[in-house]
Amino acid sequence: MVLLALWVAGLLTYQLPGPGWLGVAAALLWLLATAWAAWQVARGRGTRRLWAGFAGALALAGLWWLLLTPRQDRDWADDVAQRLHVESFDGRHVVLDNVRDFTWRTETDYDARWVRRSYDLDQLRSADLVLSYWMGPAIAHTLISFGFEDGRHLVFSLEIRKERGESFSALGGFFRKFEMTLVASEETDIIRTRTNARGEDVYLYRLHGMDRNQLKTLFAAYIDQARQLDAAPGFYNTLTSNCTTIVFDLARHIAPRLPLDYRLLASGYLAEYAQEVGALTPGVPYAELHAKGRITERALKMAPDDDFSTVIRQGIPGTEQDPQQ
Repeated sequence: MVLLALWVAGLLTYQLPGPGWLGVAAALLWLLATAWAAWQVARGRGTRRLWAGFAGALALAGLWWLLLTPRQDRDWADDVAQRLHVESFDGRHVVLDNVRDFTWRTETDYDARWVRRSYDLDQLRSADLVLSYWMGPAIAHTLISFGFEDGRHLVFSLEIRKERGESFSALGGFFRKFEMTLVASEETDIIRTRTNARGEDVYLYRLHGMDRNQLKTLFAAYIDQARQLDAAPGFYNTLTSNCTTIVFDLARHIAPRLPLDYRLLASGYLAEYAQEVGALTPGVPYAELHAKGRITERALKMAPDDDFSTVIRQGIPGTEQDPQQ
């Protein structure tokens, strides 16, 4: 009963139309009414009527939940204003529209640019796990960066599709507060904004053990996800559909027996999990991978004419033979 009452309170908080305080006030009134009803039931008063009322309220809340539908037509924030569109993909060559290529000076000062890019998946040579820490050591945003023989990189990131003026809420993510979007971006945009504009602490690890066919399979899985979200929007879920679970789900296209682990939720420790399943550079202790994988200082200190992707990978185990663009 307590969990159900809290669920309804969350639904009121994050889904009631109007200003935010109205949802909070409605949730508090609901919890007070539920507590009063529980007290009356404990005293043996009006038991049937109160249980019937509680069940009716749950039924209405459940119907409301089922009627919530994701949309594509909101007033989106600039950095998620466009949807990644797969113009063509024949299994080898892919053409993507709306690849993000912003220039960020601060979080609010930027030049918006969406570009068209084409890639030959037979030229894939690497994939990197990128973790961006923004709320302590246990929570990180997860990104995957694919590297090509010509030195280019493309980063995929599953994110909430924020409306203008909206900010992330982990609790709101349990109550269909946000749609989700798959962003494909240049590293100079989606990684640099975290190191240089947002003040996040970013780590990069070379993924190990994938041949070119497996890299193509993983890349193609992201393409399938992009097509799905382009055709029909979906809700972000803090527990089941987030930036880390998508990486795990897509990685299972390559390694179906990957074990479930608490670090899929405590994403700040995802690199430790990746090392334990043999997905990081072998023969190097995790402490060394972690220390050398910290790219924040290199990104902040680099000169304007330096190649961003090259500089951030300096000294990272497994990247020694990477081509330069």
